[in-house]
Amino acid sequence: MCGTGSERFARSHLLNNDGARVGQSRTTAVALGASGSSGDELRVDVRNNDVDQALRALKRKLQREGLLRELKRRRAYEKPSERRVRERGDAIRRARKLARKQAQREGLLPAPKKKPSPVARRGRNGPAGSSG
Repeated sequence: MCGTGSERFARSHLLNNDGARVGQSRTTAVALGASGSSGDELRVDVRNNDVDQALRALKRKLQREGLLRELKRRRAYEKPSERRVRERGDAIRRARKLARKQAQREGLLPAPKKKPSPVARRGRNGPAGSSG
């Protein structure tokens, strides 16, 4: 019998240094609200210890929720008059976007062009390393 009990447990259960089983995904939750309800948190899965991919997913979710913009806005004090001007501008932009979407649905405006998928963009130039 060599090693302590925890070392034997780690060897027998194939645990890494963080205590996670090797080859399994770990889930990390980022809480956004103080209430703790399930609607106030973003959940990001860390698969196969690929933290870079999970970080990209987290940044994408934060961007989509508008949190990065709000954090940037809250860095400095915003006077009440500036806040009213900003909120009025935001309301105008939302109304224009809603009217544009409605006009597109009714066929008065052409639909926006679809972006090519990332796979199609990569495959357009052929396999890597082939030129001419």
